[in-house]
Amino acid sequence: MAAEPAEPTEAKGARHPPPGAQPAYEVAARLNAAAKHEWNALAGGHIFMRHEFLDALETRGCAAPKFGWHPRHILARDAGGALCAAMPLYAKTNGYGEFVFDWAWEQAYTERGMRYYPKLVVAAPYTPVTAARLLCAPGDPRRAHLQDGLTAAALAVAEQADCSGVHWLFLPGAERARFDNFGMAMRLDCQYHWHNNDYRDFSDFLSALSSKRRKTIARERRRVHEQGIECRVLHGGDISDGLWRKIHAFYASTFDRKWGYATLSADFFTDIGRALPGRVVVVVASLRGEDIACAINLRDDDKLYGRYWGCSGRYECLHFEACYYRGIDYCIEHKLRAFEPGAQGENKIWRGFLPMPTWSAHWLKDPAFMRAARRYCREERALKSAQIAALYRSSPYREETMPATQRAVRDACLGGEC
Repeated sequence: MAAEPAEPTEAKGARHPPPGAQPAYEVAARLNAAAKHEWNALAGGHIFMRHEFLDALETRGCAAPKFGWHPRHILARDAGGALCAAMPLYAKTNGYGEFVFDWAWEQAYTERGMRYYPKLVVAAPYTPVTAARLLCAPGDPRRAHLQDGLTAAALAVAEQADCSGVHWLFLPGAERARFDNFGMAMRLDCQYHWHNNDYRDFSDFLSALSSKRRKTIARERRRVHEQGIECRVLHGGDISDGLWRKIHAFYASTFDRKWGYATLSADFFTDIGRALPGRVVVVVASLRGEDIACAINLRDDDKLYGRYWGCSGRYECLHFEACYYRGIDYCIEHKLRAFEPGAQGENKIWRGFLPMPTWSAHWLKDPAFMRAARRYCREERALKSAQIAALYRSSPYREETMPATQRAVRDACLGGEC
């Protein structure tokens, strides 16, 4: 059994900004130690870094000790008490809900009689989505120093709480470079994303695909219609508490069938639906007036994120329609730049979702294991780059119609560096 992490204390040893601009770093056991408007001002509008989302996970017991999540958020405050930097940090006593899999590392620790848990994780719980983790106001001239301070504060917490290391998950490009320069072990993986090439409508998107893939997608959508299934798209503000309970039952049924555990509660969904009414997007499928399935998404200003799916029975092609095609329709209609439908799933490639690299940074306290982790990640990166390049050979797009962002990724991976 993993040891319980120590209670939070002041984050001593952080690398502070220059004299005259030194914030005080503290460790908070609840996100509500930071005011919502201050946290959101630093989060940059990203939906999964918003205070409402993260606080609902804690308030409703989803990101809580019973599931292995112990909040240890780093808050940096100016002399006047204003929040100037922050980082969502959790001590973890298991590896569930992270989507960057390190079970082999845990096993190696165990084989050598060492404890891998607790460890520290910087992430949005249960959310494999790339977003800033070192939260600072974009125009703050101290930005680089504050980000260094947040990183050093996390390492100090790891020392004080006797954690095996710190893991920053799903990092954007600018933060990836910063952690690379820190000498962290950098892990590469991939997801499958759809990019909006200024399509006029779904038919315009289909015209960019090969004839074979156009016919397959058209047949799948037609099959849903032939079964008499209708889909409607609702925003969080349109959904009653009763419908949320029904949606939650669909979501939970997916875990029941797969011998998992539905950690997100109905109250959590109700909370974010109310707090983020225009940012929660749910596809509800019905048959002869009875709701039978749902796909739960969230969105920010330029992306849609597919998160959860559930269904009361087995219906041909409904998963593709609710989880993929309706999301693409939504992005085109609302002029969103991209659609990230969730982790894993090579079958998404044939439906227009192409491989995109994801990155995480890892620091292990034990020097020997840290050297091994760097070596492991270097070797894994070479294999992953080759894998991503190979997956592009299954692209349904013609060369001239592939979105430019994804063509650049393919070419970089073909060159050996995603």
